[in-house]
Amino acid sequence: MEKRRIGVLTGGGDCGGLNSAIKWVVKTALDDRLVKTRKIEYEVVGIRDGWKGLVSPDGDGDDPTPRVYTLTEEMVRTWDRYGGTMLGTSRTNPYDPKNSQSKTVLENMERYHLNYLVVIGGEDTLGVAHKLHLEGVKIVGIPKTIDKDLSGTDYTLGFETAVNVITEEIDRLRTTAGSHRRIFVVETMGRHAGWLALEGGESCGAYIILIPEYDFEVEKVNQLVSEGRKKGFRYEIIVTAEGAKPSGYGPITKEEGADSFGHKTLGGVGEFLAREISRSTKIETRSLTLSHLQRGGVPCAYDRRMGRYFGIAAVDLIVKEDFGKMVSYRNGRITAVPLREAISQLSLVDVQTQYDTDRYNGRRTILNS
Repeated sequence: MEKRRIGVLTGGGDCGGLNSAIKWVVKTALDDRLVKTRKIEYEVVGIRDGWKGLVSPDGDGDDPTPRVYTLTEEMVRTWDRYGGTMLGTSRTNPYDPKNSQSKTVLENMERYHLNYLVVIGGEDTLGVAHKLHLEGVKIVGIPKTIDKDLSGTDYTLGFETAVNVITEEIDRLRTTAGSHRRIFVVETMGRHAGWLALEGGESCGAYIILIPEYDFEVEKVNQLVSEGRKKGFRYEIIVTAEGAKPSGYGPITKEEGADSFGHKTLGGVGEFLAREISRSTKIETRSLTLSHLQRGGVPCAYDRRMGRYFGIAAVDLIVKEDFGKMVSYRNGRITAVPLREAISQLSLVDVQTQYDTDRYNGRRTILNS
């Protein structure tokens, strides 16, 4: 029987559902009953630390441990119940213009006899996958990003778990906000897309929600806060995406410099807004940045199931030899789209139909929008 090797890696930020996807890539590829019908025996190889695992597979100064090893069904049996990624991840970019290592990746794929690659990631990770596909690598992708900003799919792994975290943390925050009659500005992730802030804010009943797709007026926020107090509201919760911008400002950043994909580290809009509200309204206002809390913790049931479906579909693509595709969830069914389409543009909140620019919140009319 013919034998072939599948490599699997996770890149970019971690999130819920990654381990479920890895588990089901392994279980589907190694399934005894399916092997008989395929006439091909697969071996699945885990690649640790994202693309770094194919740049430095023998380890390096950061971690001398080998980064390529065989995965078995017994090894991954319980992985789906855990958060993060058991394979580890990194933001290594093999096509970094300052230090291109794409040839090294290709050489190491040949060295480890990897016939196929399953890549689990967001825009940047799948962008690398697309470039490798153009160089002849037999590759398929699985969508993962808590920002839910990949086009070509209605869902990306990690989103619902992150929304659950936002909702739970703000529920806790309400007790102290109400006790002290404070306003809290909660900053979520979301560089270009406001899905996390919008759906997290809607889930927890936030008074104001600010998203990157629509620049906000500080004066308008102050006006809405003052209106709330006049109505007798004891406290307010404001949710803002890290990429939300005050009108006339650029994105607010934590620090100078950028990563190997050219991204600056955003953060600070929550603190900025809390300061402006306190100064203008004289109402005590505090800020809280949820940051990496949104990535961690036990994956929710939905992400466990979607990880399963995506993992199975990725192996289906390999069996069909339908490469250069990303598995996708569209209109209620699992399908696949070209990687090129998945990374061609971002999926953003449609302000016209999904956002109320007068209230700075989710829509109050749905059937008429």
